[in-house]
Amino acid sequence: MFTSEFDYNLPKESIAQFPAEPRDSSKLMIVDRKNKTTQDRNFFDILKYLSEGDLLVWNNTKVFKARLRGQLMLDEAADGIKKKIDTTDRIFNSSPVEIFLIRPMENNKVWKVLAKPGRKLRLGIKVIFAGDFSCEVLLKENDGTFLVQFEDDDVSVRAKANKYGEVPTPPYIKNNETGTDNELSERYQTIYAKEEGSVAAPTAGFHFTPELVEKLKEKGVQFAEVTLHVGLGTFLPVKAEKVEEHKMHSEWVELTAKNADLINIAKAEGRRVVAVGTTTVRTLEGIAKMFSKIKPYSGDINIFITPGFKFKIVDALITNFHLPKSTLLMLVSAFVGDTDFVLECYKQAIKEKYRFYSFGDAMLIK
Repeated sequence: MFTSEFDYNLPKESIAQFPAEPRDSSKLMIVDRKNKTTQDRNFFDILKYLSEGDLLVWNNTKVFKARLRGQLMLDEAADGIKKKIDTTDRIFNSSPVEIFLIRPMENNKVWKVLAKPGRKLRLGIKVIFAGDFSCEVLLKENDGTFLVQFEDDDVSVRAKANKYGEVPTPPYIKNNETGTDNELSERYQTIYAKEEGSVAAPTAGFHFTPELVEKLKEKGVQFAEVTLHVGLGTFLPVKAEKVEEHKMHSEWVELTAKNADLINIAKAEGRRVVAVGTTTVRTLEGIAKMFSKIKPYSGDINIFITPGFKFKIVDALITNFHLPKSTLLMLVSAFVGDTDFVLECYKQAIKEKYRFYSFGDAMLIK
């Protein structure tokens, strides 16, 4: 299977720079994968397509400000420099370095990160973000990421990142078009986000409003949640010519006993499990693949869903429109069961002025 099979051309003007207001006024393409048909609706029309007893499962992860800007300092100079920096200020100079936090490792003071420009990072160099916030470079890994060590544990690192860092929106979203950093922080979260740890949002959930959720509950739609902290595996581009050669990175997930029971009961009773987003799909299908059933789990998931995958749990999927050649588009193609039909849906969406990517419009695939 070739990566080029999942390519398409997208005009720049189709890339959404801000979410719809209100959020549920975004467009919604209804995709019938059995009959190969589509309908154009608004997201609030999803009320018509979800039924009493459906179990809607979403990812309750919360994004933190994982993009940090700092200054490289040699080890022997770093301590003196730190004392001169006011702890409320971020550091900028003519040669800044950007550190993108991905995830803490087993030693929760060590983090996997991306760096730009990465060529400047060498073993033992310190990166200073503020007087009370710095890290030391430990290792460059083969995939281009780095391991760095902080003085604080992972909880404190996230707290300081939220103080000094920036919202880690994708590069195709320009901050000057989406408002201030605080406004962007609010927009780049789902309304149900609560478990902090993601470096990117589970964007399929952006379309829900409190009012829409209440109407769904009144209709008898049930809700469950998972946690998947979105990391490198979600947004790393597929550079391999053959899909099978792409390496997926692990992501941390949690499914509680309460939510596992809700999912198992729905499946036993023949009710639909509707996943909100590809992260929810990876969590549910990843756990089912590991244990041959849904059970409570907390730990890493490493699953690459491509066409031919046999879905055990998810019956319907709410998702946005994804980048060409991405693992997310491959997952959607696997769920639909026909890559050519998925690309035809994308072609139609472009024609009908749908908005693409993180702040864009949605599909309900049933």
